[in-house]
Amino acid sequence: MGDKAALAGSLSFINLADIFQILGGNNSTGIMRITSQYAPNPGLIYFLNGDPINATVGPLSALDAIYALFGWVEGKFEFSEEKVHIERVVNKSKMEIVLDAMRMLDDGLIKKVGSPSFDEVAAAESSGTGSGKKGAPQVIKGPLVDYSDILDEEQYSDGQGIVREGGHGKWIWVILKGLVSVNRETPNGPMTIGRLGQGCFLGTFTTLSSMEYTRSATVAALGDVQLGLLDTELLSREFTSLSPDFRRILLSMDGRQRKITDRAVELFMKEDKTKLFTKDKKVIIKKDSSAKEVFTIMEGEAYVIGQTRKGYLPLLTLEKDEFFGYIPFMDMYHEPRSALVLASNDLKVNKLDMESLQKEYEQLSGTFRNMIYNACACIFVTTKLAYHLHEGK
Repeated sequence: MGDKAALAGSLSFINLADIFQILGGNNSTGIMRITSQYAPNPGLIYFLNGDPINATVGPLSALDAIYALFGWVEGKFEFSEEKVHIERVVNKSKMEIVLDAMRMLDDGLIKKVGSPSFDEVAAAESSGTGSGKKGAPQVIKGPLVDYSDILDEEQYSDGQGIVREGGHGKWIWVILKGLVSVNRETPNGPMTIGRLGQGCFLGTFTTLSSMEYTRSATVAALGDVQLGLLDTELLSREFTSLSPDFRRILLSMDGRQRKITDRAVELFMKEDKTKLFTKDKKVIIKKDSSAKEVFTIMEGEAYVIGQTRKGYLPLLTLEKDEFFGYIPFMDMYHEPRSALVLASNDLKVNKLDMESLQKEYEQLSGTFRNMIYNACACIFVTTKLAYHLHEGK
């Protein structure tokens, strides 16, 4: 397998979450082989169009094997592009797998496999006050940081504010060390939306445009935090160089984050402003649809609807210039895999060229790709929060 490896490296340099992002973003099909001197058996993960569909390691298979391999912090991996002749038994999306695995690692539910010195450090971390604390919101972590895009570093101490809800500013930071808490103010007091860790960004694509921008949440340090101030002038030039369709998609992602956060706040406040949301609406994308199409809205509205054990859950309303449908390098726990889409009677759309969008994505800088991944992860986790609130958890 090593002679035709399309991607190879060390797990001590790049972790499995980053590898999943690379393979998912490129719609890769093939087999990844992982070995470690601290594990008796190699691990195999099978990918189809960027999604992990099966895996084995020792006596474990399918999702259990994938989760176990996320604990391998020292070892080598090789991915070879080839046809995969194996049954698909894993149906979770790659984003859901990564986020669940990171949470399970933080909670000590996945055994870390590495040198004895590393295992001792991991055991000490798991016994402290980290994200594994029961009831704490999930920590989102991002891919490796491209230090060439960082202009300066800033330090924040425990409890110190970094961003204020309602404030203005065109700065974007990446978290180099530590954790931050993202909160929204409500009449019932502050609501924690999530916690961001190393590799995550503070700021949105809208800050790179000429549009008016207001911070939609408060961000504060949890313990000591080190941030990298990004070169927004450089990122703005890259944003401007994109096609109008790609720029609209990125701005629409910002809109989704604001809207799903607003929805989570409504559920937190036990308010329901969507009782007639689905009345007389036509289904245009079914949940788990295999359609590979994406559209922008020209007129009318589209409605993204999730489903929990308590029934349908209206998530958000999409309006003019926003998109819906399938984009292979974006997994937000929304349509088509995890939600359906309804249409207003006056909905008019424009079908986008997915092949062109994919090519643009592949030409983006590493930092820009990481920003997209981070935006998707934040929408994903906020959507799961809305689900939990709807179910009364």
